[in-house]
Amino acid sequence: MRLGIIHHLLLHYSNEVVGMKINDAISKKLLKVCAEKKMSVNRLAVLCCLTQSTVQNIIDGNSKNPKILTLVRICDGLNITLKEFFDDELFTNLDRED
Repeated sequence: MRLGIIHHLLLHYSNEVVGMKINDAISKKLLKVCAEKKMSVNRLAVLCCLTQSTVQNIIDGNSKNPKILTLVRICDGLNITLKEFFDDELFTNLDRED
């Protein structure tokens, strides 16, 4: 995925935070960090030893409940901690409904 597409998706997903589902918040955070690091989804997948489709499914919202181990691997690839990943206003006021 080209960086221009990531920036477009980030703008697309930069709507209201209140009542957001956890998978949407994770998706937005991944797009945000990839954009900040000028990293493509494919590069992130390589760095975190996951398939590109796994990372893309999380970003696209097809993965409704990503596993913690998957998020740990993604954070390792981004060179950040889980705490740093979740320390974002995106994860406040989450919709707790399924």
